[in-house]
Amino acid sequence: MSSGFFEEVKRRKVYRVAAAYIIAAGGVIQLASAAFPAWELPNWALRLVISLLLLGFPIALMLAWAYDITAQGVRATPSPAVPGSHRRRNIIMLVATGVIISAAAGFFLLPRVSARKVDKSIAVLPFESLSDDKENAYFADGIQDDVLTNLSKIGDLKVISRTSVMPYRGKASNVREIGKALGVGAILEGSVRRIGNRVRVNVQLINAENDEHIWAEDYDRELTDVFAIQTDLAQKIANELRAQLSPNEKAQMERKPTENGEAYLAFVQAHNLSGAFEDLEKLRQSEQLYARSIELDPNFALAIARYSQLESWIVHTFERTPERREKARALAERALQLQPDLPEAHLARGFSYYYGDNNYDAALKEFEIAQSGLPNESEVYLALGAIQRRQGKWTESTTNLERAVSLNPKDIWALQNLAFNYQMLRDFDKANQAIDRALALDPTASGPLEVKSKLAILERGDFSVAEKAFEALKSVPTTNEHKLKTAISRAEVFLLERKYEEGLQQAESLQDDDLARFPGALWGKYYYIGFARKALRDEPAAQAAFQKAKSEAEERVRRSPDSEDAHIQLAKVLAYLGEKDAALAEAQRATELLPESKDAFGGPEITVGVAEIYTILGDNDRAIQILDGLLSRPSAVTVEGLKMNPIWDRLRDDARFQALLQKYRGKA
Repeated sequence: MSSGFFEEVKRRKVYRVAAAYIIAAGGVIQLASAAFPAWELPNWALRLVISLLLLGFPIALMLAWAYDITAQGVRATPSPAVPGSHRRRNIIMLVATGVIISAAAGFFLLPRVSARKVDKSIAVLPFESLSDDKENAYFADGIQDDVLTNLSKIGDLKVISRTSVMPYRGKASNVREIGKALGVGAILEGSVRRIGNRVRVNVQLINAENDEHIWAEDYDRELTDVFAIQTDLAQKIANELRAQLSPNEKAQMERKPTENGEAYLAFVQAHNLSGAFEDLEKLRQSEQLYARSIELDPNFALAIARYSQLESWIVHTFERTPERREKARALAERALQLQPDLPEAHLARGFSYYYGDNNYDAALKEFEIAQSGLPNESEVYLALGAIQRRQGKWTESTTNLERAVSLNPKDIWALQNLAFNYQMLRDFDKANQAIDRALALDPTASGPLEVKSKLAILERGDFSVAEKAFEALKSVPTTNEHKLKTAISRAEVFLLERKYEEGLQQAESLQDDDLARFPGALWGKYYYIGFARKALRDEPAAQAAFQKAKSEAEERVRRSPDSEDAHIQLAKVLAYLGEKDAALAEAQRATELLPESKDAFGGPEITVGVAEIYTILGDNDRAIQILDGLLSRPSAVTVEGLKMNPIWDRLRDDARFQALLQKYRGKA
């Protein structure tokens, strides 16, 4: 019976059509395999082509069975005089044969196609140091960081930032899980062993989807060749991932940052310490190491640029003094003189404009230059987003912050900044989603816990989240600095809850010597004491506390005359002390330094302070007018916040204030 089938296949020339189809389909697949990656088509496009060709094979066999090409054109193939059951059997066998051949080919081809192309995205895990001493551990960190930096300069790649890969240090790696968590197609692992002036580097590139090794390399070189190793690694990885490398990107990679090994090691240590954003002691250690690095190599432009950026951060967060501002600017300019096209130098100058001068337009231009040279640097997108929100460009800002998070998905700071945007826009659902992602990374991180607590208070007037956060932080080992910040926040929340005795006790327990190291902290202590004493109707003690707060604010204004925060703090205590004209003058100066027209993110906070001052002075008209404006535009002011905060108690009996709350109920 089956011989009849094969005779029919031969008579109807199905063999010939099948062979021609297989040859043509193979050619199409080969061509698509080469062309699709070059055209940037996704991996599923090739799988779709193959699937369609496989589905077409049984159809081609059936058409070849039914029709023949003759001199007169396409004609139906005449059927032999055989029983109908034979014809049905032959057709079933033909279809079954076509389906079996297609299925077998698909089983062979499709998995290989899926594995053939790795997405152009990579995470460089911390390199293992196989040397015993700590100094060589820093050296391994430096090589990993430089490889990552070189890769991040390739615009055709997505490269995950260092902060998000460091948690995997020293852990047994499940490549598939890491790839899924970080959203990448490839993982680079490596180890470093340094013995004297020799360095051995072993690396392997792994497909994160199937855990298959794509490529591996061993380097055994002189220590002076370490930068050549890093450059070669980056170029080979780019080639394996089929990432296009521009001539400028290639030139940037091939440039050695320094020829001095000691300067390089000091730079690596400084760079590691500079990531401790809220630890002033570590930042000062980082300062010393950067200074040592450029002392050893005065032409080390990258170290000079990073040193400048550190100084700008200290200006922004801890010490807003003219001397530090000038130091940050001078270092950035020096780095640019040495290497005008260094993206990190433009980033540094941008931060000196941003943090030092509040010159957002100039900062944005520098950040855009830096972004073109560092297309995968999360920090650049954070900077762009931070500037854009200050310019009132909320959509563009949020887009850049989302990009920063995608490049650094395990960075709590990026997620906090994204949450700040949504909070200002009063989109509390998205703000909570962002901060919940940060808390999923570290449930006891004080920054996200503080943001989560504020969101609950501002959205719902709910203090339970803050209470739970304070309770959780009691058992968390932390620095003295974090303990102080938590203690100050605890006092503030007590006052917001109208628990004045507890707030007073908390504020009075803070030691002046501890607080003196942090700008504004001593002012905060005595301001809270004065506020609590006034609420408890102890006016003499309140005035004494406000006098101490005044002295602290005046000293801060003297040290940092262009600090808008210092001026608004001084204005508040002057208002409580009854010095109306002086209070309004200081409030005006704060507004001039940071008007909302110049800063749509920080400006509203100063405007809130001005509204508080008018409230303290009894000018309800002006206070309510200001609050109405703040509720109508992006700011941290909400109806629930106004209802809860005792600072506004003097307005509560005013019908206009109640009308204001009603006007924005459900909107703000």
